[in-house]
Amino acid sequence: MKKSLGAKTIVYPTPVFIVGTYDKAGKPNVMNVAWGGLCCSSPPSVAVSLRKATYTYGNIVDRKAFTVNIPSESHVKEADYFGIVSGGKEDKFSVTGLTPVKSDLVDAPYIKEFPLILECKLTHTVEIGLHTQFIGEIVDVKADESVFGEDGAIDIDKIHPILYAPEVRAYYGVGRCLGKAFSIGKQIKSI
Repeated sequence: MKKSLGAKTIVYPTPVFIVGTYDKAGKPNVMNVAWGGLCCSSPPSVAVSLRKATYTYGNIVDRKAFTVNIPSESHVKEADYFGIVSGGKEDKFSVTGLTPVKSDLVDAPYIKEFPLILECKLTHTVEIGLHTQFIGEIVDVKADESVFGEDGAIDIDKIHPILYAPEVRAYYGVGRCLGKAFSIGKQIKSI
């Protein structure tokens, strides 16, 4: 039997996205965003939802661009810090010692030390309620050479991405592979 929990923001897992932007003065900023995910395959797009009160919200509205930086487990402290402090009050790059890199394709910075980066141009803004959803077309994906497997594809075990559990407010690593998508299900019925 299932227990009703009521209307809550629970999805497991929730990716940890670090969104990079520039402010009006051109200062690089990053923010930990728990509400986000891929939202379209053509054009390739990602969505992030932010409260209007955040510093990053204004930066995206002004610059019409952002990056999504995927941190590895080795940067969990920095990722959490990016969600604790406002970029309007602190220079998060100076405090953490991480390196902002200016994108050649969009008006936003990315984090040099993080293994996977999505560079996005803002295409849609959707007012939802407390949050505004920003949809960005992914104009490029950058990955460290160290995260590729022997088959030439990105290997999740080499990225070591961080997952967020919203109900308990905790970070987790990725578990074991259970099978190949669009393949393991064929064992049920011949397709």
